[in-house]
Parts: sequence; structure tokens; C-alpha cells
Amino acid sequence: MQKSKMIASIDVGTEKVTTIIASESSEFNKINVMGVAAIPSKGVKKGQIVDIEEATSSITESVEAAERMAGYSVTSAVLSIGGAHIASQNSKGVVAVAEPEGEITEEDVDRVIEAARAVALPSDREIIHVIPKSFIVDSQEGIKDPVGMSGVRLEAEAHLITGSQTVMRNLSKCVSEIGIDVVSMIFSGLAAAQSALTETEKELGVVLIDIGGGTTSIAVYIEGNLNYSSVLPIGDRNITKDLAIGMRLSVESAEKIKRYLSKEAKKTREPQEEEKGKPEDEIDLTKLNLKEEASTASRKTLIEGIIKPRLNEIFTMIGIELKKSGAAGQIPAGAVLTGGGAQTVGVIEACKRTLSMPTRIGVPKGLSGLVEEIQSPAYAVASGLILYAAHKLPAGKSKLGLPGLGGMIERFPGKGLVIKVIDFVKSFLP
Repeated sequence: MQKSKMIASIDVGTEKVTTIIASESSEFNKINVMGVAAIPSKGVKKGQIVDIEEATSSITESVEAAERMAGYSVTSAVLSIGGAHIASQNSKGVVAVAEPEGEITEEDVDRVIEAARAVALPSDREIIHVIPKSFIVDSQEGIKDPVGMSGVRLEAEAHLITGSQTVMRNLSKCVSEIGIDVVSMIFSGLAAAQSALTETEKELGVVLIDIGGGTTSIAVYIEGNLNYSSVLPIGDRNITKDLAIGMRLSVESAEKIKRYLSKEAKKTREPQEEEKGKPEDEIDLTKLNLKEEASTASRKTLIEGIIKPRLNEIFTMIGIELKKSGAAGQIPAGAVLTGGGAQTVGVIEACKRTLSMPTRIGVPKGLSGLVEEIQSPAYAVASGLILYAAHKLPAGKSKLGLPGLGGMIERFPGKGLVIKVIDFVKSFLP
């Protein structure tokens, strides 16, 4: 019987740290979700680590909760990377085919991608992804896979996503400190696109908008290829703060009200609610158990006066990014919204009105098992990390072990020294 491969993903966001543990069965061609955990994050601001200890504590809590559900101990994982430090550019590479009389090989493709990677970058920046868009063999353009073709000159058009070395090292340090190897870091917009977009949408032209707590990731696909990536330093948290200021409440209370309004908008209001003698526009805040003594609020004031203007601002900024990308008229499939902010009341209407394009909410697809736990746009990135690791990363990179002494040691104080001692002893074993 063939052993299934285990994959773990950790999405460290501004609002929550999500861990998913899944098993990939090549025999049945399925990826089964075995453990899911989402813990409120600390020490993270606008997608970047601002407090190593607090962030490590949140990641540890999330990973342990997922491990308990799955019955496995995570030893390696793929991570999401986001934040306003993310930037992208398109690049070209050109090489001579090694054997012009023969066929183009995988080695030729690797060389041309490496040539496309050779761009001048500031010393504090690092390339996260080199994604080939298309190849040109001699003068023939638009080739998806040149392997096996004949030619003398091979060119590649690639999309490069870069990030800050400091931000990436801090994130990697937080995960490494709890004894987990970082297999790869994947741009959050790319991960969300992996789970929420269809191949047809990518081929037609689509923009994925992942509205997180502190940032909004944008990924534009044209003719099936990622053409533009960007991250805006604004997100769902800004809407909550606006509500808190407008209503003179704490951020926690404002978050409760926002979630209540969003849930209420999904279902048709029942007539019983209106029989209590309160005007239709008023909402009863007493049942939300807020810290403050707030009794009622105007639904119209909250949605039209506070939430909608901020949503309009977010989508106006996205519209500016789309113009900058030059893809404004090339995305007939419209916008797909993911992230926790995609559940905000009025978000679809705001996107349609501001960007003038069809809009839908994207939920994760392509996974089986405990999928009811992740059927929400808020889990698009964490689910996409699993799919990306399974389909795009080299085989044999993701590994998990059964819970045992190693998994327990990793959670103890001073774990770093103990792990080093164990590794030192292992080095002498055959």
C-alpha cells in the first residue's frame, strides 16, 4: 500500500494564524484535510511580524491545535508571505539551445528561467517567485511548454515577485523557533488564486482580490498567466476601526457589530424581528454582549455612512493598481474576492460599482476531508498553500512525523538547544 504524503500550511495573517494539515494520496489523486486551526494572531501588523515572541506564541498555538485534530506532528510547512513590501515585475530571459540539432530539454528551460531571474535588485530584497508566462522558440511566440520542440534560440517571459529579506527572515525565524522547517514561502495572492480561481477565469482574464485584516493582496491573471501582483497596506481592520470611531466603541465591540451586520445581510430578515415595536432600520445591540452600554444603532448609518465609504476607498485604490498594471481592459471574468474582508456587508456591490466588473466571492476548492471547516473565503490562502505545495513544489519536500518525543521537545522552553543536541547525535548514526 502506497504511503500518503503529508502537507502542512501556515498562514500568518494580521487577524488570525491558520494552520491546515492535509494528506495527499497519489493513488486516489485526492488531498484530504485532516486538521484545521485558526487562532487570533498577536505580534503581526499589516502582514509583518512586529513582535517575535507574541507571533511565535500564536503560531505555536495554531499548529498545536491543528496537530491535535490531525493526530500528526508538523516538522515542515509552507508559509504565506504578504505585506506592503511585496512587489512584482515582468522579466525576459534568452539562451541558446544546448543541442540545436536535437530537442529542447528541461535543462534548457531551467537555464532560460534562470536567465529571466537575473535582474538587478536592491540588496535588501529577495526573489520569492519566478513564474514563467510563456516561451518563444526562435520566432514562434506564445508557447506554454517548449520541451521536445526543435529550435536554436529559447526565450522566456517570466513574472517575478520580490519581497523584503528582513520581513521574510523574521517570519521564517518565528516558525523555525518551534522546530518546523520552512519548505517554501508563497505569496498570499498566488496561494488564494490557487484555491479560489477556475482555469477558465484565468484564461479569460481575472483579478483576485484577497482582503485580509491589515492588507489587500492583488493577483491579475491574463491568458492563464499571472501578469501582475501587488499588496495594499489597507484591509478589513480599517473598516472595524472606522466603526469603532464612528460609534465611540472599542475595536472588539465594533468587530462584533460588523460581523453581525455581515451575517444578517446574508439571510432575509425574519418578520418576527420587526414585531418588537422597533423601527425596521434599528438593530438591537444588547444581544451582542458588548462591553459598552450600547442599546440600539441605525443600520443605514452603519452600512451607508461608515462601511460603504471605506469599501469604496479600498476598491478605488485597487482600481488605481489595475490601471498601473495595464490590465484594466483585459479582465472580462471580473473580480474574485477572498479573505476575511470578503464577508463584509456590501462588499460585492462596492466592488461592482467601483471597478465596473462582474464580482463573486471565492471559496476554497480542490480539497476533500474536513472541507466544511474551511468553506469560507477567509481560508482561501491557507487552502491554496496546500494545493500549491501539492501541485507546484518539487515532490518529497513536505514531510510530517508521528507525534512523539521530538514533537513534544519542540514545544518546551530551551527547545533550540535540545533540537541541536538531537541533530548532533543523529549525525553519528548510519
